[in-house]
Amino acid sequence: MSLGVIIAIVVVAVLILFVLAIVGWYISTRNKFIRMEQDVENSESRIDIYLTKRFDLLTKMYDTTKGYMKHERETLKEIIQMRNPGVNASLKEKANFNEQLSSASQRLKMVVERYPEIKADRVFNNLQNAQSEVEENLQAARSNFNANVASYNKAILQFPASIIAGSKFTKKDYFEAEEAKKQDVKMEF
Repeated sequence: MSLGVIIAIVVVAVLILFVLAIVGWYISTRNKFIRMEQDVENSESRIDIYLTKRFDLLTKMYDTTKGYMKHERETLKEIIQMRNPGVNASLKEKANFNEQLSSASQRLKMVVERYPEIKADRVFNNLQNAQSEVEENLQAARSNFNANVASYNKAILQFPASIIAGSKFTKKDYFEAEEAKKQDVKMEF
C-alpha cells in the first residue's frame, strides 16, 4: 500500500467519524428537546389537575355553605357557572381560569366570615384545609412548569442547538402570576 492510499483511507475514516459525530449529536440534541417538551406538557397537565381540583373544592364549599346564606347569590352563582378549562385550552385561558377561581375563592372567604356557624362546621373546615393544600400544590406545579419552560427555552435558543430546534421547537410561554398577586401588599395598622 502506498502512502497516498493510506492517507486517503485515514481521511475517509476521519470524515466518516466526523459525520457520525454530527449525526449522533443531532439525534441526541433532538431527543433532548423532545424530552424537555414532554416535561413542559407534563407539568402543564399537573396545573390542569390542580385547577380542576380547586374548582371541585370551591363547588363543594359552595354546596356546604349555600344552606347558610340565601342572599349571597351572586358569589355562589359565579362559582357554579365557572367551567374548568379543557385539556386543549391555551395557557392564557388557564391563567384566566386560575384568576377567576382566586377571585371566587376570596369572595367565598368573605361570605364565610359573615357566618361564624359555617366556620365552625367540621365539613367546611376539612374543605378549607383541602383547599389550602391544593393551593400549595398548584403553586408548586406552576413553579415546576415555569422552571421546565425556562430550561426548554434556553436549550432551544442556544447555539448550535438552535439550528436543530429551527421552527419545529418553538419558545413556550410561562404561566403568569395572577394580576392580584402582582400588586403591592398594603399594610394598614
